[in-house]
This record gives sequence, C-alpha cells and structure tokens, in this order.
Amino acid sequence: MREPAIGPVGVMLTAMATPFGPDGALDVPGVQRLAEHLVDTLGNDGLVVNGTTGESPTTTDAEKVTIIRATREAVGDRARVIAGVGTYDTVHSVHLAREAAAAGADGLLVVSPYYNRPPQEGLLHHFRTVADATDLPVVTYDIPKRTGVAIEVETLVRLAEHPRIVANKDAKGDLEASQWAMARCDLAWYSGDDILNLPLLSIGAQGFISVVGHVVADRIRAMAEAFHAGDVCGAIAMNRALLPVYTGIFRTQGVILTKAALQLQGLPSGPVRSPLVDATADQIGQLERDLRDGGVDLS
Repeated sequence: MREPAIGPVGVMLTAMATPFGPDGALDVPGVQRLAEHLVDTLGNDGLVVNGTTGESPTTTDAEKVTIIRATREAVGDRARVIAGVGTYDTVHSVHLAREAAAAGADGLLVVSPYYNRPPQEGLLHHFRTVADATDLPVVTYDIPKRTGVAIEVETLVRLAEHPRIVANKDAKGDLEASQWAMARCDLAWYSGDDILNLPLLSIGAQGFISVVGHVVADRIRAMAEAFHAGDVCGAIAMNRALLPVYTGIFRTQGVILTKAALQLQGLPSGPVRSPLVDATADQIGQLERDLRDGGVDLS
C-alpha cells in the first residue's frame, strides 16, 4: 500500500479554470498568472488543467496544448501539471494523451467516457488504452452524475493492476463504494467532491482535486495536515468553517461561480464559453456573501 498521507501526484491540486479574454479567446498570460497564484500564494502542489473546470468541452485541441505548455512554463518544477485528456472517444483521448505528454504534462486525468455510457468492459478497455499511450501516470475520474455511468468497485480493482493507473479522482458521492475500493486496491484516492473532502480523507483519501481550491487551497491543505497529525477535532472545525465556500461555489454550475470568485479577487478569469452563461448580479452577490461567511478575504 502507498503511504496514506501522500498521493502520487501530490496532495493539494486545484482543477484550474481557463482564463479567457473579453472576446472569449484564450488568455495565455492570464493562464500563467492564475497558475502562479494558485501555486505560489495558495500552496497547491499540483494543478489539473483541461478538466471540467477548465471548460475542456469548449476548448480546441490546440488550445489544450497551449494551456499545458503555458502552465508548465509558469510553475516550473514547483508543482505537478496534470492534464485532462478524457473524452467519449478512446482514439481521441489517446491523441490528447500523447499531445499532453509532448507538451510537458506530469500526469493525465482521464474521465469516464460520457454520453455513450459504455459497459464496465468498455471502461476497462478505454482507461487501459489511454494508459498504454504514454509513460505518464494516470488518474481515473469517476463522476457518474456527469458521465452517466459509474466505475464499479471491481472495475477499479482491475484497473489498479495497470502499472501506470495510479489514482482515482472520486466524485461519485458513494462512501460505501469508495471504502470498498480503497480496501481492495492500492489506487491513491483523491476527493473530487469538495463537500466530501473531510469524509473522504477520514476513510483513506490521500489528497484533493478541488474546485474551491481556487480560493481556499491553503486551508484545505491545513485541514489535511491537522487530520494526519491526529488533530481530528481541529480538522472538523476547519472543515465546518469551509462549508459556506463548498456550498457557495456550487449554487449553480461550478465553472460559472469559480470564475465569478476569481473576478471578485481581481484574478484572471474572463467569461465562460457557451453553452455556459456568466453569473448574474444576484448570483455574484450571493457568492460574495458565501465567501465572506467562509472566511475568504475579498478586500
């Protein structure tokens, strides 16, 4: 079994938003400035780019490569850069994986194929094929509320046999299944559902791939450090203080309010791309109250 407190791609990773300019074009200097802020100010030891929060469904393959290269250049060796490469097409996912490796990614995040809802054997083939495409470590991403199909425990156990499939990002919301999977295989476990960060940590998760890490990554890391140091009551108190942030960012689609939160802090963000829509004034006002209730400094 791997060391329980340290995951193979880091401990605190933020699923980074992709800044765009006012016209919706990729803002490369903004990507770099945001990456530097997340690593140097908030203490992330990894960034996941080209994921859901990075609006990967509406960025081109060329933009994805540019984002990886820009992030790599910005953070150097101060943080790992994990690239989302999963799609509903195995061949396209393999292409993205190879492009990510060539662009300097340290690892790959591969979501379950969405929309076409493959059976478990299809999931096995998909993840193994993408993992075979490069020498990079692979993190599977289990989020059935988006993909329409869960990665079953037995499938995770079989995937763990692959030498490059090293971790799972868990946004399933099923603590029973999570416990059985952790008990039966040595995949490192990452919370992919911020409201369950502490519950997943308590049953064996080794880190976080977080959306609210855009604003409170340092506090999530401190919570984990308190928990692993044996200060469970302190970790509980820290987690409770974060509840308004966890809830506030997800009152509507997470990318929308993440970008609004970045704007409130004067950080690069820009508009979302259609079919998403930017936060309304009322939503921004509620978000500001939520963040302040959660102890986020917006001054």
